[in-house]
Amino acid sequence: MRMYPAIDLKDGECVRLYKGDYDKKTVYSSDAVATALKWQESGADFLHVVDLDGARTGDGKNRKIIKEICENVSMKVQTGGGIRTMEDIDELISLGVERVILGTAAVKNFALVEEAVKKYGDSIAVGIDAKDGFVATDGWEKVSELTAVDFAKKVKEAGVRTIIYTDIATDGAMCGPNIDAMVEMVRKTGLNVIASGGVSCIDDVKNLLNTGVEGAITGRAIYDGKLDLKEAVELCCGF
Repeated sequence: MRMYPAIDLKDGECVRLYKGDYDKKTVYSSDAVATALKWQESGADFLHVVDLDGARTGDGKNRKIIKEICENVSMKVQTGGGIRTMEDIDELISLGVERVILGTAAVKNFALVEEAVKKYGDSIAVGIDAKDGFVATDGWEKVSELTAVDFAKKVKEAGVRTIIYTDIATDGAMCGPNIDAMVEMVRKTGLNVIASGGVSCIDDVKNLLNTGVEGAITGRAIYDGKLDLKEAVELCCGF
């Protein structure tokens, strides 16, 4: 299992939201590159970057910072938020992004998923954010009628191999990941599932090790010092 430290960008700053609420944010740093280098020094080899402004409005104003991160770290970078068109995907790949995550656009414009996978293969992932088991979109502000598992099966048929699965109820809440939801997603889809939301301590990482997920994203816990990223990375490497 791989640990993915997270950098969530809002107005150019590294922040965390509480349960996806844009009005409940904590600012951790105004220097995203320095933060990325800090996580790299802890042993991480893959960084998860979310453009929160993009997720909410489609505005790509944080892409300059994403470019700077890619240029200054040796880690691979995956990013999502506000990616609506093939032009957006092309731009991010050209900036050095290893994996582009389609979220809201994957739900509203499925043809984009199919086109992107044909062009970029495994460099395309889909972010599935769930609220009570149903897919949420538009920066988590709207909930669709699609179940998360059914949508995951649909993207698999299109050729997607990796999904980032977020349980909104646990994200940023430091209450532990939704283990049952992660196990269900892995078993019912056979996809590479990256778990997101709720990882608050080393025990949460240990609990995820047995779920079959490919990786786990951690954000608030490493910023608050509740989880030692280096310890978590070493645990995963030894499993």
